[in-house]
Amino acid sequence: MKVLLRRNVSKLGQIGDVVEVRDGYARNFLIPQGLAVIPSEGNIRAVEREKEAYLAELARRRAELETQAKLLQGKEFTITARANEEGHLYGSVGPAQIAAAIGKDGILIEPEQILLDEPIRRLDKYEIAVRFAEDVEAGIVLWVVPPRDTGEGITQEGPAEQDQPEAGPAPDSEGGPEEQAQQASG
Repeated sequence: MKVLLRRNVSKLGQIGDVVEVRDGYARNFLIPQGLAVIPSEGNIRAVEREKEAYLAELARRRAELETQAKLLQGKEFTITARANEEGHLYGSVGPAQIAAAIGKDGILIEPEQILLDEPIRRLDKYEIAVRFAEDVEAGIVLWVVPPRDTGEGITQEGPAEQDQPEAGPAPDSEGGPEEQAQQASG
């Protein structure tokens, strides 16, 4: 049975194509789902109009994706992760964490768009591709670094119990402990 495709159908054809399929596939799936119609003069004209609208929308969407890819191209992102002395992570960094790091910069992408061969398991610098469409990609630089100590005994992971400062003078008092001891004795 010949049918006129109203939508792109994977492994079958593109919108506007007339294809030969089995009768049951056409009657039970393609036509009821609105993916195809019986080819006639009226249907061919209607599908041509649908195809023009589809191609215009596709061009608009592609321009958006290219703009988004240009914004992302070459940007650097940092993810902190705990690791042992050799730099091996306790766990791994995957596409979801990378997408979240990119999202903090205001560019929303799905984890499926991150092209990773395998999860990241070491502290290092990585060049990662982000695929927006079949032939629209952007390259980013990802730094996987350990949490830093801020010098006050507080790391990005949280406060360190043993490094908490001792109770000292009130913030509005003058001088440090040595000066207060000298003033009291002298």
